[in-house]
Amino acid sequence: MSGRPRAAALLTAVVALGALLVPSAHAAPSPSPSKAAPRTAVLDGVRLRQTRARLPHDPRLRHALADLTTRADTWLDQGPWTVVDKPKPAPGGDVHDYLSQAPYWWPTTAPTADNPWGCPYVQRDGRRNPEVDSGTDRQDVEKVFDATYDLSLAWYYTGRRSYAEKAGQILRTWFLDPATRMNPDLDHAQFIPCKYDGRAIGIIDFSQSYTSVLDAQAILATGAPGWTAADRTAMTRWNEDFRDWLTNSDFGRQEGAAANNHGTFYDMQLAALAYATGDTALARRTVLEARAKRIDPQIAADGSQPQELTRTRSWHYSTFDLVAYTRIAAIGRHVGVNLWDYAGPDGQSLSKAVDYLLPAATGAAAWPHPELEFHRYAAADVVHAAADAGDPSAKAALPKLEAPPGGDLWALRPAAEQLDSIAG
Repeated sequence: MSGRPRAAALLTAVVALGALLVPSAHAAPSPSPSKAAPRTAVLDGVRLRQTRARLPHDPRLRHALADLTTRADTWLDQGPWTVVDKPKPAPGGDVHDYLSQAPYWWPTTAPTADNPWGCPYVQRDGRRNPEVDSGTDRQDVEKVFDATYDLSLAWYYTGRRSYAEKAGQILRTWFLDPATRMNPDLDHAQFIPCKYDGRAIGIIDFSQSYTSVLDAQAILATGAPGWTAADRTAMTRWNEDFRDWLTNSDFGRQEGAAANNHGTFYDMQLAALAYATGDTALARRTVLEARAKRIDPQIAADGSQPQELTRTRSWHYSTFDLVAYTRIAAIGRHVGVNLWDYAGPDGQSLSKAVDYLLPAATGAAAWPHPELEFHRYAAADVVHAAADAGDPSAKAALPKLEAPPGGDLWALRPAAEQLDSIAG
């Protein structure tokens, strides 16, 4: 999930805390969610249910809830968003096709009437071209991902109808309504003007965050007002079509073969989609294969991730890749695979990869690799994940972590997010 710095004003926090116990008239509580735990793919539904039961008695949880509802409140008067309102359709002309532009590619000349894009484009790794944030669907889809996750969790913990109804509206507009829905493919993601109409690596536009949407849908399915049985059925069909595109398309096969964070995120997305759509065999197989396919070649004996260290933003990509690993491990919990216990032939493991980050994450030492924009808090969630899995070094590091902007929400949504904001 994209990093979203938000300062929580004291008054807003107090109002949000009070709403847990005495909801206001404009935010009337809906019928309580089902007592059954949500069948979430990455989040632990049983843990969510237990956390909700502890909220009235735990000041730490209520403080985190104030931060969460502050985030959710910002979405109530935004959106919904749709792929059909971009200025130009994707190559091919279908307005329902998702379109995004490669973030690190830049024009080499000033645009002219004969060369409106300023082609040819050249790559500048880690340096984001601001033009990618206008004219395509990338920014809007990130809002869809973030908003539905925040809103569904806020509804689950507070019971406020407005959160659930807004989340449902956003999902229906982007994925389901015939006039505004997105086609379930990424054929035109991260295109490069005058070069490629779409690229396999554009799949990461979704894989880096779409598991949060799957979990939001599972949370809403516990009885959210405005999210009907018909909505759930239609959303499952969309997810099945998208899962099949990922497994059968040339782009999907290319991304699955990637030997860096792109491949890790692809596996995470495929495993989550398989679990969410009832194909637990595919989910389990994907998690099991991540041991020899991902951990063995992508994590070194000392815990470093060599492919990520070559980037100009090596800290970001090292923490980013571990977001995918820790989420794959979380999916594994649902299908009987403990990825945290796995050690490769040279001792590679997820815990070692997290421990490699701890000196920089705690401020004990500088990060010794290239990094254009270091944010210490970027490692907070993956350290939490390792600590929960029993890593003693990660547990000891928790009090020394830097809280991310907007507060540490791990207690309410124990699944790693991308906390520093960069896309690509």
